[in-house]
Amino acid sequence: MTDETDTPTHDPMGPDEGTVRYDGPHGGWGSMEGMYKVLRETGGGPEATKTLLRQNKPGGFMCVSCAWTKPANPHPVEFCENGAKATFWEQTPKQCGPDFFAKHTISELKEWPDYELERVGRLTHPMRLDREADRYVPCSWDEAYQAIGTELKALDPKSTVFYASGRASLETSYLYALFARLYGHNNLPDSSNMCHETTSVALKKVIGSSVGTCVLEDFEHCDAIFFFGQNSGTNSPRFLHPLKAAVDRGCKIVTFNPVREKGLIEFVDPQNPIQMATRKPTQISSLYLQVRPGGDIAALMGLCKHLLDAEDERGDVLDRDFIEQHTNGFEEFEAAARGTSWEDIEREAGLTREMLKSAADVYLGAKNVIGIYGMGLTQHTHGWLNIAMFASFLMLRGNMGRKGAGISPVRGHSNVQGQRTVGISEKPELVPLDKLEAMFGFEAPREEGMNTVHACEGILDGKVRAFIGLGGNFVRAIPDIRRMEPAWERMRLTVQIATKLNRSHLINGEVAYLLPCLGRTEEDLQSGGPQVVTMEDSLSCVHGSVGKKRPASDSLRSEIAIVAGIAKATLPENPNVHWDAWTGDYGLVRDLIAKTYPDEFHDMSARMFTPGGFYRGNAVRDRVWKTDSGKAEFIVPNTLYSGKVPDAPGRYRLITMRSNDQFNTTIYGFSDRLRGIEGKRDVLFMNRDDIRRAGLVVGQRVDLVGDAEDGETREVCGLEVLPFDLPDGCLGAYYPEANPLVPLHLHDELSQTPAYKTVPVRIRAGNAA
Repeated sequence: MTDETDTPTHDPMGPDEGTVRYDGPHGGWGSMEGMYKVLRETGGGPEATKTLLRQNKPGGFMCVSCAWTKPANPHPVEFCENGAKATFWEQTPKQCGPDFFAKHTISELKEWPDYELERVGRLTHPMRLDREADRYVPCSWDEAYQAIGTELKALDPKSTVFYASGRASLETSYLYALFARLYGHNNLPDSSNMCHETTSVALKKVIGSSVGTCVLEDFEHCDAIFFFGQNSGTNSPRFLHPLKAAVDRGCKIVTFNPVREKGLIEFVDPQNPIQMATRKPTQISSLYLQVRPGGDIAALMGLCKHLLDAEDERGDVLDRDFIEQHTNGFEEFEAAARGTSWEDIEREAGLTREMLKSAADVYLGAKNVIGIYGMGLTQHTHGWLNIAMFASFLMLRGNMGRKGAGISPVRGHSNVQGQRTVGISEKPELVPLDKLEAMFGFEAPREEGMNTVHACEGILDGKVRAFIGLGGNFVRAIPDIRRMEPAWERMRLTVQIATKLNRSHLINGEVAYLLPCLGRTEEDLQSGGPQVVTMEDSLSCVHGSVGKKRPASDSLRSEIAIVAGIAKATLPENPNVHWDAWTGDYGLVRDLIAKTYPDEFHDMSARMFTPGGFYRGNAVRDRVWKTDSGKAEFIVPNTLYSGKVPDAPGRYRLITMRSNDQFNTTIYGFSDRLRGIEGKRDVLFMNRDDIRRAGLVVGQRVDLVGDAEDGETREVCGLEVLPFDLPDGCLGAYYPEANPLVPLHLHDELSQTPAYKTVPVRIRAGNAA
């Protein structure tokens, strides 16, 4: 895509001039203003602000936004801009009840943008679809339970899908998974399938752990942090506090990301009066390299080659004792690294040998190194190789299984890791089915269930007849939306459990129910009194959460009560299954979790308010490797490109991006402050050289056309071309609006995580503005 005779002016070591950008730091007064705007928009008052003071603290409630850990000694204000926005939206006095649905047809609401749907307010009453009237109409809870149960009993269990977003508590997740297996299937896809399932598969393969190895204390002892494809500033802003502390004590941070994200460049701590007064930021990354999308394997291979060269010169670079005692496959990996040409590495990474040497020198100068990554590594067709290469890079110097070192994926939604821990998995081998059978007196299904991609394929070919969604916005989040929506409406039953209206609630089966649940900030009062729920953060610590706010409606029910109500109406009586008792006292559910997973969850109720959470443990920290070989595995990559569709003239690599004013598919507003975008989302980010080479002008409206060469037509039309600091041949567009361009079949080869970060597209030019 780059004309070899046309020297590009884009500089991967620094920002381009003349591009759309934000010149201020992350945090500071900009974050305060962003929070205030959402507070004003949602109609929250002093009570909403007061609730924030309990957020992410022992005895308080856990944020429904990101999964970043909660410190044992919290700041007076332990929330970030996005966390505050999520809490304000949950506490809005605006309501979306029967009166609203009486005024608007489903067909009309389908034309509303995502933001307008969410801002209607909290769902207040159970609703059923009246297909003839094209509206939701109110119904009683008992009516909903019985109707859903009747439909499920009439279907083959294996034709149904029970999806879970990352917000459901450990208690709800455990019962939801139990319901699915008592009913007769393992079709339990979750939001992890769309983001970090690659982590679960790749880390399990190479180090024997499906989750990261670091704890918060490690960030106090590391000498360097290497970031790949993770945007802390937008996706987990509270992480910036330990990063700032690390930098202040001399830790070096090296970042590899196609986009120069403000949070990893400079940060003003809103809780630091001096920084707020002086507006002088902390420089976070000492080196920021804009790797090409899909070029991470190549970049990591380049780093490894530099380490091997340094070993040849000095002889003390590699941790030979660690490699010999704890790893397998080093000789093959070393030979592959030495045999890979710099020409291939530079071409695929979009970085020079000298740039990579600068990064390798930081690594060589550090005793303890932590590797951080996000969906910039996981959402590729060879995403698992990205992670395997990252682990191999860290293992070369023994940065695994010791204090201040390790690999640490930063997860997204607040309990997305935890729900997998307690049984929400389509993979039966990951669940103690024998123990469940003994506890509950049933024969558990043993066939592998459907993940997100398999469920979508089943909906397309008609094999899936029912979908129950425990939170989330599944239809909006998945690839190939234009193909999926018509197929979705051919299902027999769809059920959505949610707090607020979103597009998934408007794409319905023949029979459909919309069931409103309590939010995490709200008091959950059951027959046994006020209840507590728990969740697991991305560092494997478990925290209790107590809501105190009066519920938005007296008609709301907890997620546990809703799951139990549907299960009771669906399943035959079982003397070992006590839905009513579990609904009345969540402590009984925690006892079940502790009995099912005793090593990790023993005395769960007694430990759930441990400051900083109680740690589940990780064998890798003791250098115990639960792999097939009993050792950590060096993996030789068979490609330097983590995408699938090769480059071709006129073909670009599209990355889908989230704005500063959204979390997952929830759009809080139209301000992407940290990228300098205000008031719009229909934009195409493109570097100045590519704009010129394509014969386009800034402000021109263009269409993106999918270029997967599979015979399907995919397009997103009317995007405004904006000059942005990106590598050559790389485009950016907002998620979820760009999802129609992502082919369902374009996914990681092992985990089936959709490849949202290397989407092959072409530009169809419209008229200049």
